[in-house]
Amino acid sequence: MKDIKACVFDAYGTLFDFNSAVARHRGEIGPQADRLAQMWRDKQIGYTWWRSVMGKYAPFWQVTGEALAHCLRTCGLPHEGALHEKLMQAYLVLDPFSEVRSTLDALHAAEMPLAILSNGNPEMLEAVVRNTRLADYFNALLSVDTVKVFKPDPRVYALVTDHFSVAPTDVCFLSSNGWDAHGAATFGFRTLWVNRAGAAPEGLPGTPAGELRSLGDLPTMILP
Repeated sequence: MKDIKACVFDAYGTLFDFNSAVARHRGEIGPQADRLAQMWRDKQIGYTWWRSVMGKYAPFWQVTGEALAHCLRTCGLPHEGALHEKLMQAYLVLDPFSEVRSTLDALHAAEMPLAILSNGNPEMLEAVVRNTRLADYFNALLSVDTVKVFKPDPRVYALVTDHFSVAPTDVCFLSSNGWDAHGAATFGFRTLWVNRAGAAPEGLPGTPAGELRSLGDLPTMILP
C-alpha cells in the first residue's frame, strides 16, 4: 500500500472513542453505564440503516438523540432533560484514541492528504475535531449529509473520489466498523479494518485489504 494518494478515516470508533461520552457521566448514570454505552451505539447505527432503507434520512445528530432517548428509557433512566443533554454534548468532545495524534502527525509530516468520511453531520464533525485540536490535520471533513443517505451506500464513498479526484484504488480507508470496511472495499477502496475489539470477521461482500488492532502501524504500511 505504498502508492496511496489519500488516507480517509471513519470518525466514531475509529478516531474517537464513542464510549467516552457515557464514561464522562458514569457517576450520574450508575450501574447501567456500560450497558447504555453499547446499546446507544448499536441503536444509533441501526437507526441509520433503517432510515436508509425507509428513505427517511435525518441528520446524524437527530438520529443519535433519538437512539439515546430510546436507550435511556430501556435502562430505566430519564430520557428527556439534563442527562440526555449532557450525553449529547459529550458527543462533541469525544476522546481520541491514544495513538491517533501520533499517527496523524506522521501522516501529516509526510504530506499525505487526510480526510474524515462519516455519518456525522458537518456541525458534529467540525465540533469534535475542533474540541480535540485535530482540525488542522485534515484536508476535508466529508459528511453523508451531502448525499442524504448513510453508510454503506456507495454514494457516500463516492464523496471521497469526487473530492480528491482519484480512483477508488488510490484511497486507503480505515474504519473500526466491519460493515463499513466491507462497504468501502466493495466500492473499491483499499480498506483496513481497525478491529479494536478483536471481533470475528463479517460475512459480507467486499474483503478488506488488511486488519489492524489500532492505528499505530498505519504510517509504516502506507508511507513510502
